[in-house]
Amino acid sequence: MQNHLANSTDRSPVGVPHFHYSDNALYVEQLAVKALAEQHGTPLYIYSKAALKAAWDRYQEAVDGRDVLVCYAMKANSNLAILNLFAQWGAGFDIVSGGELARALKAGADPQKIIFSGVGKQAWEIKKALEVGIKCFNVESIPELTLIQEVASAIDKKAPISLRINPDVDAKTHPYISTGLKDNKFGIAMEDALATYEHAMTLSHVEIVGLDCHIGSQITELAPYQDALARLLALMDQLKTKGIQLKHLDIGGGLGIRYLDEQVPHPRDLINPTLEALQARGYAEVQLALEPGRSLVGNSGILVSEVLFLKQGESKSFAIVDAAMNDLLRPTLYDVYHGALAVELKAGDKRRYDVVGPVCESGDWLAKDRDFAIEPSALIAIESAGAYGFVMSSQYNSRPRAAEVLVDGDKSYVIRRRETIEELFEHETIPDGI
Repeated sequence: MQNHLANSTDRSPVGVPHFHYSDNALYVEQLAVKALAEQHGTPLYIYSKAALKAAWDRYQEAVDGRDVLVCYAMKANSNLAILNLFAQWGAGFDIVSGGELARALKAGADPQKIIFSGVGKQAWEIKKALEVGIKCFNVESIPELTLIQEVASAIDKKAPISLRINPDVDAKTHPYISTGLKDNKFGIAMEDALATYEHAMTLSHVEIVGLDCHIGSQITELAPYQDALARLLALMDQLKTKGIQLKHLDIGGGLGIRYLDEQVPHPRDLINPTLEALQARGYAEVQLALEPGRSLVGNSGILVSEVLFLKQGESKSFAIVDAAMNDLLRPTLYDVYHGALAVELKAGDKRRYDVVGPVCESGDWLAKDRDFAIEPSALIAIESAGAYGFVMSSQYNSRPRAAEVLVDGDKSYVIRRRETIEELFEHETIPDGI
């Protein structure tokens, strides 16, 4: 999405045609954002089904009928309604917890298309995944491999596994979302990979099915993928000499989206050369798996908030809104840019504001140095909030979490209702006698 606020009508300011201005009012598909906010209150997450489908179709165009499994990395947005859409469209799912496994199954996921990643899998999570018959575990350490063997043996199941290899490749992204460097907690070091595969071959209740790698998130250059792929192919050659035949190669996810002016690759720019490299190396029969998250949902959603007060500080002006860092943590956590749009474009002089929330932290901001012609009670939409938005929200400062709404053409659906004040403490008790 992009933030272009020239005073014109019937245009798409956000870089995604399903979010557009008509007569100076912001719409999601055929519905006015202001009307949705009035109906459901703010803060409010609004998602476009058409934008979700368009993002999915970009991957399907790139797959073009070839043996490629696209597993949605559901940590980006795990609302059941959104998961159900991806399940209907044929997606697999990349999960990182037993809770995500339960969500995926509840949403209609095919267990045979579920890949279980994550560095801290617990015995109960492994057991449940084995019982439902997932596609594979991405094993991230030798102790985890030992635990999987123990759990699988106890219930007499064969655990399909791939090893997640850390190739020590710089994804050139934010350090908090870089996952493929040797100093990161993720994966098994490349120099230990062959020995770990050989060890896995000796385990009675483990079946080697794949090789996995994930180097980071919000990646806008293909060179890191190419570097990682070269190292993975070399490892595959070594595995072949040891009699280890892989069924799939999982190159992870991480393709970026446009928050401001990033130039992001099309999925085909990643998929085509990877398949060509596999074929050239003699691995045409190996299935390619991917784990996109942000690039499927990031630009499908906005967070709408109401301006409570306009405050002139000594050196800055502040638009204090009813959304906060507990609703959208990314700006505070990563110090990153999200576009900010006036839901209604008004005539008049613009002033530069920091868009900030009510939480008692100086880090509670959503956008800095943005130009608006706004008044109290105006609505501001924070763009590119479909990924790592609601899923990272909290009840900090005892603030109920926002509602989520899905728009489909001229219809809207509440896919998560707003929390109530009473629900903030419904799981807490005051012990008798204190």
